[in-house]
Amino acid sequence: MFWRIVSYLRLAAAYVHLNLKAHLEYRGAFITQVVAMILNNLVWVTFWVLFFQRFPVLRGWTVQDVITLWALAAAGFGLAHSIYGNALRLSGLIVRGQLDVWMLYPRTLLSHLLLGQMSATSWGDLLFGYGVYLFFVRPDALHLAMFTALTISSAGVYIGFNVLAGSLSFYIGNSEGLTQQWRNAMLTFSTYPATLFEGWVKLLLYTFIPAGFVTYLPIKALRELSLIHTILAVAGAIAVLLVGVSVFYHGLRRYSSGNLMEMRS
Repeated sequence: MFWRIVSYLRLAAAYVHLNLKAHLEYRGAFITQVVAMILNNLVWVTFWVLFFQRFPVLRGWTVQDVITLWALAAAGFGLAHSIYGNALRLSGLIVRGQLDVWMLYPRTLLSHLLLGQMSATSWGDLLFGYGVYLFFVRPDALHLAMFTALTISSAGVYIGFNVLAGSLSFYIGNSEGLTQQWRNAMLTFSTYPATLFEGWVKLLLYTFIPAGFVTYLPIKALRELSLIHTILAVAGAIAVLLVGVSVFYHGLRRYSSGNLMEMRS
């Protein structure tokens, strides 16, 4: 098992290296996309900073908690899709019958498929997440280590959720619009304090829209240095990943080839 994990990490590193080199062929465009995403996120953080200058506490949350929330959400999303960029394109690949080329690889289909492309803007999210956390929160070594672990956990939630959402195309045909709306809902709920939501909405945050595993539990873990909340966040991420992978392979039985001829170097 250990060597299988090491082998997979080497595969992922090779894909990241190749994809990054491909993006850097157009360095100006790549840097522009990264900077634009950082600025976009900064606008929202500025909004929350101004809000908390007027209302210092929001149901027990402070401006530092909201900045940590945005840092976690952005860093998790950025880490997920700067490596597994095809998770955002899965629905379209299924609809257009473009999985054929990925089925030729010796490893499991989903491994190569998700690693096949990276999202340039996600590097902006990743840099923003760590940058804003280090600059505004100024964590000690323990908080930074926990933040890093929870970033990986949040990335797992995003990957599993996007695989699940994209796999809808196996069952209902062209679901790109529905998938995008579902993904937008996930991003929206991930960037608002969970304390704003109560009742059945909070239940949704751990089921249909699993943003609670990206925000609420990790924030509690960081605020209280809580091992329990950390374990729950990691367990939630693993559960979302397992559900996403299971739905993908179940839906794969319904897949119809696009009969495309494609070459990849």
